Amino acid sequence: MTQSPDEARPRVKGSQTAMAAAYLVAIVLGVCSGLWGGETIHAFADFVSSIFIRLFKFISIPIIAVSIIATLASISRSSESGRIFRHTIFYTLFTTILAATLAAVLYVAMSPANVAMTAGAIAPQVAEHSYLEYIQSVIPDNFLAPFLSANVLSVLLVSAAIGIAISRLPRDSRSQEVLLAFFTGAQEVLFILVKWLIRVLPIGIFGFISALVVEMNKGVEIGGLGTYFGVILAANFVQMLVVLPLLMLARGVNPIRVAKGMAPALAVAFFSKSSAGTLPVTMSCAENNVGVARPVSRFVLPICTTINMNGCAAFILVTVVYLMQNAGAEVTLPMLAAWILISTLAAVGNAGVPMGCFFLSASLLASMNVPIMLMGVILPFYAVIDMIETTLNVWSDSTVAAMVNHDLGKDEKDDEAVPAAV
Repeated sequence: MTQSPDEARPRVKGSQTAMAAAYLVAIVLGVCSGLWGGETIHAFADFVSSIFIRLFKFISIPIIAVSIIATLASISRSSESGRIFRHTIFYTLFTTILAATLAAVLYVAMSPANVAMTAGAIAPQVAEHSYLEYIQSVIPDNFLAPFLSANVLSVLLVSAAIGIAISRLPRDSRSQEVLLAFFTGAQEVLFILVKWLIRVLPIGIFGFISALVVEMNKGVEIGGLGTYFGVILAANFVQMLVVLPLLMLARGVNPIRVAKGMAPALAVAFFSKSSAGTLPVTMSCAENNVGVARPVSRFVLPICTTINMNGCAAFILVTVVYLMQNAGAEVTLPMLAAWILISTLAAVGNAGVPMGCFFLSASLLASMNVPIMLMGVILPFYAVIDMIETTLNVWSDSTVAAMVNHDLGKDEKDDEAVPAAV
């Protein structure tokens, strides 16, 4: 006997409440352990945080690679209209790159100060090589080398190439079907592993918070964290209220009309924190309120829900750069340029991963041996950030759909005008 959605909903809410309570308990216990715990408790907390860093490293590279391959192979394979597909991918990547670039600019302008922690033995490792040398290492001389050495940028680029290559195989051929089934199945298996990790994550949060409080007890200043949060919020709101409306105006689309029409979807996105869950409302608002053609809405919005992650790109860039800065890395223009590319590709591969950007950022940092104790401090505030990011993502999806619909309508008019002129 199957359960109705109404019967299942209380269980989902109860599970979310239990997880929130577990996070709160872990934070409280971590603070108490850091303030009043003895050497044995501190050693146990360090052991727990080390275990979770190893788990992040274990899952990070496979899930990033498989997600990007499966996503690019699937969306390219599902394209019925090359013209709609090209417009959608262009606007999706363009808005995501703009979001990451804006975040980088705001990071430089606001310059969040370090949390005055001891970086430890890892810091020289992080700052040792210039980013020009790091970019040089992107081209591997062995297929397995990027995965074995956890070279994140190489993995992202290799995975993108493989995903596009699979999409270029003969449509519906056995080779394409088998490869797509393999990577889709692998993605589902990894998502199950991630769900298991998320269930025990409060234990890791205890370790991270405890270790951080021990450092704070030694005279740590955490004032820079306020500026860090300010950079993320500013990046989201400027992208939402300035950049995307200006982009629509430049393409001849009225942003106010689109915002009014999409208001119900944006409200659902804010409270649900799920772009995928909001998709039916987004499609209904786009078609009925904004006037987006049904074929455009039904093709563009599912793709955008999968890969158009403006808020995620900004969060990844700011979070990773800030924690690397705290670990001793120098923030330079080549470094920021590299992370604009990395955060854009990582956001594309973020589709369907539980805890989204937070988990992906922690995984990227862990794979590069960057201390992630500060992620435990960020976590309690991430729920609010996630609500704003999801709203931005759905607003960006709506923007792309409106612009693609406008462009295709204009193209059709131009095509009709050509024979008349001739």
